[in-house]
Amino acid sequence: MINKKIKDFVKNKNKQKIIFTAGPGSLTKENIMGLAPCFGRGDNLYKKTENKVLSKLKKISGHKNIVSMQGSGSLALEIVALNFLFGKVLIVSTGYYSDRLFDLSLKAKKTNKYIKYIKKINWQSINKIKEKFDWVWACPTETSRGLKLPIKDLKKLAKKARAKLALDATASFGLENNHNLSDVTSFSSCKGLFGLTGASFICYNNQPKNKINLFYLDLNSHKNKKMTGPYHAIQSLEFILKDYNKFKKSVVMNKKKITKKFKNFLVYEKKNQPLLCTYLSCKIKPKLSKVILYKPRINLSGSVICHLGEAHLKGKSKGKIIDYLDIDD
Repeated sequence: MINKKIKDFVKNKNKQKIIFTAGPGSLTKENIMGLAPCFGRGDNLYKKTENKVLSKLKKISGHKNIVSMQGSGSLALEIVALNFLFGKVLIVSTGYYSDRLFDLSLKAKKTNKYIKYIKKINWQSINKIKEKFDWVWACPTETSRGLKLPIKDLKKLAKKARAKLALDATASFGLENNHNLSDVTSFSSCKGLFGLTGASFICYNNQPKNKINLFYLDLNSHKNKKMTGPYHAIQSLEFILKDYNKFKKSVVMNKKKITKKFKNFLVYEKKNQPLLCTYLSCKIKPKLSKVILYKPRINLSGSVICHLGEAHLKGKSKGKIIDYLDIDD
């Protein structure tokens, strides 16, 4: 009875909006089923859930260590910049979110002085790099432009520059492969993981050596759980991760349908097509007022359409919501 009430509640909420945004996606019953009263200390039931979720996330990332924190993916990025980056840093320029990496690197350079030099290089020019760096930092999926850079290509760049690789995997984690090739990767709970908003994560192999004279931005503060963690966001992931591939299938289906329907307007070749979203050279308009389109943080001549709107349907998704999109002549 309770499970049916949750299903009915979720179904009603998803009928009220049809979303083509980058995350969170549509509401799922699995998001709600895991929610319960909890506390970060002395609550063995919550600890069991947390261990299960973090273990699965480590398995997806392929890293030895994971730290969770309450906050957006941008919080995790700022912690990466301050705690991990040092020496010469190369930012792969792809759009709005890579510009954020550049800005965070500049701020970290002023704050703790471990970073000595920062350079940006356009993603289309990475094969031309000849300098040596200590770190390469990049977005495998740049949502603002619906662009994918294969992580294998980014790893090849890092090897050429004799650098470690850090990834802003906010829009790629779970959906794309090879995050294990990075030295550090950060992401959030509400995009390709289909969870509720509120949690961010950093996965890594080797402990950072930078000493941080701050509290909230020190990785160790979160690692040692010195503040309230993202308890409910983590709970919302428990049943999602148990059946993760079925949720991912909904994204794959929507990607296939939109690339077929708007095949004449695709901006990038297949190699640079992310699962999360698609950049079209045409302007898209909704057929219904309840359709919510993604609004990039930069001005584009076309449209970026995201594919999390049928997550609640899992493997039964047919991409039918794409029928609510039309070209704005």
